[in-house]
Amino acid sequence: MAILVLDSGVGGLTVLREVRAVIPNQQIIYVGDDGGFPYGEWPEEALVDRLVGLFTHYLKQHDIELAIVACNTASTLIMPSLREAFDIPFVGTVPAIKPAAERTVSGRISVLATPGTVNRRYTQHLIDEHANDADVNLVASTELAKMAERYMQHREINTDQLWQEIKPCFISWGGKRTDIVVLGCTHYPFLVNEMRKLAPWPVDWIDPSEAIALRAHALLNGQNSNICLATNPSSDLAYLTSNKPNPAAQRLLQGFGLEVREHEPVPLRAIGP
Repeated sequence: MAILVLDSGVGGLTVLREVRAVIPNQQIIYVGDDGGFPYGEWPEEALVDRLVGLFTHYLKQHDIELAIVACNTASTLIMPSLREAFDIPFVGTVPAIKPAAERTVSGRISVLATPGTVNRRYTQHLIDEHANDADVNLVASTELAKMAERYMQHREINTDQLWQEIKPCFISWGGKRTDIVVLGCTHYPFLVNEMRKLAPWPVDWIDPSEAIALRAHALLNGQNSNICLATNPSSDLAYLTSNKPNPAAQRLLQGFGLEVREHEPVPLRAIGP
């Protein structure tokens, strides 16, 4: 049996890396929906239809025990539909607002995410439930996920543009300044070292990938899974929905130990971003 990890591109590889560390010796099926990238620009109903179609296809093609939606934008929208449609456990990716509220000293937190994640009612619910005593600054970026895709494929990024994208995260007034930035997109950890270089002062950058992997492990143990007992798992596979990986993306996936396979056409709603 396998774990399915789906993201809009290569950002979910940050989650895959942690899943391998926490749940070793288990096959992983990675789906990079680069044909639908970026999710933040999709109408909500069309994105739900697309994701349900993709999960339906890959759950039929592979023996999947648990699936991870390695995308904040999708997770804040799609989880109820997936849990209603399928019997396996699903783990979503949501902004790490609760741990940020528990760790902050200054009380000033920035959540850096896509417009889709920033504008979801789910995100505001997390703030209301876990961070009422903190000053939470929501920062919507339209370009960071695209920049991360380029960066991980060893293509040049504009550091001035990167600074403009993260600059609103840094607020200092009343003798207090931002001390935590929540990375609200799985693509962003790939850029965090570059962000650190540009930051006007040190902050704690919170990446939810480890928490996602630990949640997946807990769910599998809870259903008495034999997931950790496999000693010779099948090769980890990757599918890109565009079926047009450039050489850099191909090398990136292979560098993560993934065997790239051809994505079969899936009946998906024609509406795009």
